[in-house]
Amino acid sequence: MVLSYTLPTPLEYFAALVQSDDQFPLLEAAACIAHDEYPELDVQQLLGDIDQLLARLRRRLPEEASSLQRLRSLNQFFFHDLGFGGNVNNYYDPDNSYLNAVLRTRRGIPISLAVLWMELAQGLGLHVRGISFPGHFMVKVLLPRGQVVLDPTTGQSLSREDLAERLEPFRRRSGLVDDFEVPLGLYLQASPAREVIARMLRNLKEIHRSQQDWERLAAVQERLVLLLPDAWGEWRDRGLARAELGDADGAVSDLETYLAHAEDALDVGDIAARLEQLRRASH
Repeated sequence: MVLSYTLPTPLEYFAALVQSDDQFPLLEAAACIAHDEYPELDVQQLLGDIDQLLARLRRRLPEEASSLQRLRSLNQFFFHDLGFGGNVNNYYDPDNSYLNAVLRTRRGIPISLAVLWMELAQGLGLHVRGISFPGHFMVKVLLPRGQVVLDPTTGQSLSREDLAERLEPFRRRSGLVDDFEVPLGLYLQASPAREVIARMLRNLKEIHRSQQDWERLAAVQERLVLLLPDAWGEWRDRGLARAELGDADGAVSDLETYLAHAEDALDVGDIAARLEQLRRASH
């Protein structure tokens, strides 16, 4: 008897990983994002490389090391010995969002660095979570004496004053001052793994949209629709990207789905008009 099986496509692989919030594999799902640019990427090899880094780090620590000792050793290893840091010279390079490239160059953006750092931290038994802080992803560590918030590009510990200062431009742009001021603690809530992947994809989305790279944008939208099937705006944006690529049928299907679920959206009229154009063009 001959057994035959087919390997899942990169999108099928991604879809299987993000199907459930139970035991959501953040590192593996984040690594898969790079398949759009690096189709030959071996994600299991990448996970093995992270395991090897963790093994090196663990050898430095005594069994009875305190949480604070483990945190300090991790930051020394990650930021100083390995040299990870923010890519300040080319912040909008898509490679900053691809974990295989970040591992190779040791340069990334806050969220990609945070995903790698958190994997190592959890491997050391530290209680860490990501924070979707406006404009700059952060990480927090729960220690016996309290919570520490760190900048994942440097490992710097940030005080409440530091965080409030970083938040001020966002508050002013959003009108969230005086009577509408939101407590700082609300910006420090732990970000679920699904939201972390969504933020990584949306970073790429903005880069590709600004460059009018419709093919890459459509690929990112495929993942966003799989990740957030009830986020109807992502269906709209996939439809608009498909329209730019000449896929009128796919665009019509997506825009119809959007309009069926987004009755109160401000752009319903514009999208309905675009949909009618596409329908006429496809006949």
